Amino acid sequence: MTTRQISPCGPISGAVRVPGSKSITNRALLIAALAEGKSVLSGALDSEDTRIMFDALKQLGLQLDWDKENCRIQIEGLAGNFPNREGEIYVGNSGTTARFLTAGLALSNGSYRIYGKPRMHERPIADLIAALNLLGGNVRSENGSGCPPVLIRGTGSLHGTAQVPANVSSQFFSGLLMAAGASKDKIDLEIDGDLVSRPYIEMTLAVMESFGVKVDVDPAFQHFSGFEKTNYLGTGYEIEPDASAASYMFAIPAIVGGSVSVLGFSKSCIQGDIRFVERLAQMGCHVILEDDRITVERAVNPDGSLAPLRGIITDMNDISDTVQTLSVVALFANGTTEIRNVKHIRYKETDRISAAAAELRKLGATVDEFEDGLRIQGNRLDSLHGALIDTYDDHRMAMSLSLAGLRIPGVEIQNPDCTQKTWPNYFNDLEAAVHPKK
Repeated sequence: MTTRQISPCGPISGAVRVPGSKSITNRALLIAALAEGKSVLSGALDSEDTRIMFDALKQLGLQLDWDKENCRIQIEGLAGNFPNREGEIYVGNSGTTARFLTAGLALSNGSYRIYGKPRMHERPIADLIAALNLLGGNVRSENGSGCPPVLIRGTGSLHGTAQVPANVSSQFFSGLLMAAGASKDKIDLEIDGDLVSRPYIEMTLAVMESFGVKVDVDPAFQHFSGFEKTNYLGTGYEIEPDASAASYMFAIPAIVGGSVSVLGFSKSCIQGDIRFVERLAQMGCHVILEDDRITVERAVNPDGSLAPLRGIITDMNDISDTVQTLSVVALFANGTTEIRNVKHIRYKETDRISAAAAELRKLGATVDEFEDGLRIQGNRLDSLHGALIDTYDDHRMAMSLSLAGLRIPGVEIQNPDCTQKTWPNYFNDLEAAVHPKK
């Protein structure tokens, strides 16, 4: 297994671009497949997860063309009528592909098996299966575990009412919403309990609306209806840069000083993870919002030295993909940082709470682990030291923990290629950002 050594750096100043959003790319791909007519997706992310979705749609018989040099995908939508009526669809460890396709294929007229890596066969999908079957679908977990592999026998339509527990994964509800948008029959969806990662549902609704389907949502964000009024139409769609990926760039000046501008973001960004910068502001950084970029600056004292960061107590339920990033920033802040209400990230590519705690402790940090979060003791720089960091085949573990090496000598990242999932060129881009060539 290969490793990647991280070189410490001093304060930096620069502007960077990050790849297109994985979450938006995979939503747009499925909706374009369910739409009638041609769609062109600009700014599409080329990564392991998006390739898996792209290849799955090709396997289903759709016509797609990917101009990777120009980050553009063209897809001929057939209103959910997939030409190939059977097949085994490999989804790797891509949660969005597994969940979204399970919902989309429940509308089909074919029979399919969705399977993936061993970790995918441990990730829950039972609530989505139950909701689809309430709506007239025919879907089951192959081995009865409530996890993939999933067997789908399409019924041609979905209809009726389903109440969905919303405390495990917002991807379940996003998949249901997108499938419901392609149904010709009346569907009502209700959320049971407190919704995790609400911004991802808002993102799904925004992408659906761009393809012609506007959902009626009650003020409490619990009841979703009106699906039978419209249907998806092919369109040109511009994909935003990835806000979760941007969190790593925003964290750099917080850790080492200086400033970083991430290009391509506007105040109308539909991704909730852009609010990661609000946490950095609470810790003492300056955040500057402009029409085409967001800049994070580390504050300085009158004598030019770095002003201290301060620890915070924060609920990160809505921006949980940035938990590991904030955990690393917390190492360099005065006092304690406590991250709560993120129990659902235990069911991601790895148990991200336990994994983050274990790897931060390898660096010499004092970390308390809760069922729903972490507490990190900060500003103990004399006790921090280099270590070989396990990444658990989780792209976010690799990218977030690498940031510690910008201040701590001797940090080495195991299996750096796991970043192929969402940012294939991450380590080269990080190196270019912090050690620019003269």
